[in-house]
Amino acid sequence: MPTTGLSIDVAIGVTIPARDARGRATRIGPVLDEILSAHQYPPVIERLLAEALTLTALLGTLLKDPEGQMTLQAQTENGAIDLLVCDYLNGELRGYVRHDPARLADVGPSPSLFALFGKGYLAITFDQPLTDERYQGIVPLEGDSLAQAAQSYFAQSEQIPSLVRLAAEKRDGRWTAGGLLFQHLPEGEEGRERLHTQLDHPDWPHVAILAGSVKPEELTNPELPLDELIWRLFHEEAEVRTFTPVHLKRGCRCDPAYVRSVIARFPEEEREAMVGPDGFITVDCAFCSTSFPITLEEVS
Repeated sequence: MPTTGLSIDVAIGVTIPARDARGRATRIGPVLDEILSAHQYPPVIERLLAEALTLTALLGTLLKDPEGQMTLQAQTENGAIDLLVCDYLNGELRGYVRHDPARLADVGPSPSLFALFGKGYLAITFDQPLTDERYQGIVPLEGDSLAQAAQSYFAQSEQIPSLVRLAAEKRDGRWTAGGLLFQHLPEGEEGRERLHTQLDHPDWPHVAILAGSVKPEELTNPELPLDELIWRLFHEEAEVRTFTPVHLKRGCRCDPAYVRSVIARFPEEEREAMVGPDGFITVDCAFCSTSFPITLEEVS
């Protein structure tokens, strides 16, 4: 290390064998701008979604199934934000936020997670079609930040000692976000039962202190390759391995043909009721803000 020179729109995996630790580092730039540009979110929402997409990249790239999908959802009924959804599929990221502008105006420019959501929950779902496995964990949305909420998720739902750091910065009209995830795994093997994880393993505090020393400006600096960042944090370790990087891109699976096929499944009378004054059935994609005008003839 360092060898790859990777800095933007990419995620890399890391293991420290002697410490029984694995990790992920990611940084997103142009992909983030592409996703955010589809919406007219206020700055507070843009920052939150930038961090959520970064967390989604960290968790999604843990999947070994190339067809696997990871979905992150934060939801509440009494906050300025009532729904945040992001997902990852084969290197593609997408996400959106549903919020109440009037309530959002009351929380200030730097609100806590509780100020944004009130009492809510965080759900993380892993779907792996090749092995027909689906895992979902749901925990209360706790902590002052999304990073703290993610750490709470791993502690409560999966009982894995974890450290999560997220940072997002807008400079010259462009967003850059970065994240770091490190976890302790028993004997350093991903396939072992999680119940065997030693929550008081003596090596974990050492890893957590080093990983936790990362600075927000290091996470968001596009001139600092991710492998160099890992080297800065763990250069005193006997061995640090990095894995094949995953390149990230904006993805949305909305498609006119798919939209038509979904509408065609409805009974004829319901399809007729969907037609607007302009003569079209209009379907909006919340992820990419694209509208699909469909005529009845196209689905008959």
